Amino acid sequence: MPRPRPAATRPPAGRPPHRRDSRRPAERRPTTIPAQPPPHPTELFAERLVLVLSGQRPMHWVARHVAHTAFDELARLAELRPLCAGGHRPAIHRIGHYQPHPEAYEVFVRIAAGPRLHALAFRLARGADRRWRCTAVETDPARTARVPEPRRPAPDTPKGPDTSPAPPEMT
Repeated sequence: MPRPRPAATRPPAGRPPHRRDSRRPAERRPTTIPAQPPPHPTELFAERLVLVLSGQRPMHWVARHVAHTAFDELARLAELRPLCAGGHRPAIHRIGHYQPHPEAYEVFVRIAAGPRLHALAFRLARGADRRWRCTAVETDPARTARVPEPRRPAPDTPKGPDTSPAPPEMT
C-alpha cells in the first residue's frame, strides 16, 4: 500500500525551496531606478555654449541665458564658429568650476573636436530673479583671433624741422 505524502513538503510555487528553475522566475519586487540629481547649472550651460559655438544651434537658442556684454561677445564668437572642426562634432571632455562666492561660478571646459582639444571659459552669475545667466565667455585665443585691420597711412605731417616745444628740464 502506498504511503501518503505529506502536504507541507513543497512550497506553494510547486518546486523545492533549494531549486532555481529558470522556467519559473522567483517572485521579484519591482526594481526602482534611483532618482538622478538634477544637472549642475554649469553643465547645462556648457552644453548649450558648445552647441552654439559649433554652429549646431542658433544664437537665439541661448540668448535669454546671456547677460549684457557677454551677449555681444558670444554673438561675435558664434559667427566665427571656433568649435567647428572639419566635420567632427565637439564633445565635452571635462568641466570644472570655481565658486568665488555663492552667487557666481567661473567655469572652464575642455572640448574635444577631432584630434584637437579646445578651451572654453565662462562666468555664471545668479541675478535678482534667482536665474543663472552668463556674464562673460571666452574661447582659446588662437582660434578666435580677429583678423587685423589693414594699416592706414598716417595723416600728412609737415616734413620740416620739429617745431614742438622742448620738454621742461628737470632740476
